[in-house]
Amino acid sequence: MSEAKLFSPAKAGAIELKNRIVMAPLTRNRARHEDDAPHDLTVKYYDQRAGAGLIITEASQISPQGKGYAWTPGIYSDAQVAGWKKVTDAVHAKGGKIVIQLWHVGRISHPVLQPGGADPVAPSAIAAKSKTFDGTQFVDTPTPRALDASEIPGIVEDYRKAAENAKKAGFDGVEVHAANGYLIDQFLRDGSNKRDDAYGGSIENRTRFLKEVMDAVVGVLGGDRVGIRLSPFSSANDIADSNPQATFSHAIKLLNGYGLAYLHLVEGQTGGPRDIPDGGDLSALYALFDGAHMGNNGYDRASAIEAVETGAVDLVAFGRPFISNPDLVERLEKNAPLNALDTDTLYGGSEKGYTDYPTLAEASVAAE
Repeated sequence: MSEAKLFSPAKAGAIELKNRIVMAPLTRNRARHEDDAPHDLTVKYYDQRAGAGLIITEASQISPQGKGYAWTPGIYSDAQVAGWKKVTDAVHAKGGKIVIQLWHVGRISHPVLQPGGADPVAPSAIAAKSKTFDGTQFVDTPTPRALDASEIPGIVEDYRKAAENAKKAGFDGVEVHAANGYLIDQFLRDGSNKRDDAYGGSIENRTRFLKEVMDAVVGVLGGDRVGIRLSPFSSANDIADSNPQATFSHAIKLLNGYGLAYLHLVEGQTGGPRDIPDGGDLSALYALFDGAHMGNNGYDRASAIEAVETGAVDLVAFGRPFISNPDLVERLEKNAPLNALDTDTLYGGSEKGYTDYPTLAEASVAAE
């Protein structure tokens, strides 16, 4: 069914896509241990998946403070920029498009991962009932330190510098990670943001940090090369809000003013059920946004084709299927079987479970 709209070209702002299948951001914990930079294996991994209409890289911290898990890449040092430049060159050589996801984890970290063993930071000193990986084991996330208002402009500047670095590294744009219980999401939600200053309380105040980040990033790249990821109804990393429909309606109206490339929504629970709570309405949230709509969460071939054909979304992001199927677009187009996913090799390690999954052509040769 190659005539399906899912396999047709599209535009996301200024970014022209050869198809509507997006590789979702996927944390793999395989950055170079000494400096959190991408390396040759990273280049091969993304090069193999350049058939996607758009690749969104794994979340990449904007600063050492923004790091929450061992061996995740950054986009704040010269070595990291150089590593990512090799990735973008490889993807572009195959006619692909790639954006980097900009990340600050906030409270989802641990002192062993922070500069000088400092406490992680957050809008308020409220611990998340969550865990992170410190390089040896999974550990509970501790009570964070509440950010002083005077520190917030420095974090916004880190986002701006990260956008500048993304430009230097040759990315087609960036995606701001404002989902899954990380720092921007922590500011947005009244369960994690109990501030009584200009960044807390009302919905307008809770979206202030988001607005300042978007001002900075869009100021570097232009809105048409910036996307954003939100997870309105997800409780990932112990995040909660008393009225997510109202909170995210306000946030999306604010975002709509930037002329962004796309709105990337996690539909339901991150990596879990697609159920939407009472009072929640995804289609109403999408309708508030004028750019391209990107759906994410548990899509398969049939549901992705249907979602695009009916206009529910313009683009569909696939996560785990892209891990085990470097040629996922070809497989979906041909309705070919997918490789099974080895869940033991998702995080950390080397090429096993990273760059050694066979394409259809390789599997065919092996079968002969």
